[in-house]
Amino acid sequence: MSWDEWDQLKADAAQRQTTHMQINSLQGEGGYAKPSGTAGGAGRLKHKSGPWTKAAGTADDLQTTTSTCRVELRSAHEGMGSGLEGLASLGSLKIVLNSWEERLQSVREECSSLEPKLRQVAVDLGEVDAEVGAMTKGVKVPGTRMGL
Repeated sequence: MSWDEWDQLKADAAQRQTTHMQINSLQGEGGYAKPSGTAGGAGRLKHKSGPWTKAAGTADDLQTTTSTCRVELRSAHEGMGSGLEGLASLGSLKIVLNSWEERLQSVREECSSLEPKLRQVAVDLGEVDAEVGAMTKGVKVPGTRMGL
């Protein structure tokens, strides 16, 4: 093998090392996606179940709070009709009370529906992360410790 051939092989190998994968709509300068923290890239997708679990906990807390508020609201208005029958605003107060009770019930029902769904998202995404992580461990990358 002549030096010229050897130089050509080295140049070809170097060319292959600088080839970058292109992801549509995530192009940096030079036509390839850049790693997180560099100009032109949009960063890396990261997932943690914590925010989903926290949101589920908040939905659960809101269920309890709205239920308690409805009870307190109703109790604060008990006996309101006694001796106040002649007031024009009594009818309006009852309408407002009913409106707020309905709103609080709607919030409670929505939170009741959301809470298990948010917890399931945390589980589902966590399982996907673990599965993908396990699959990537089998990939051997030349020139790295794992790809000897």
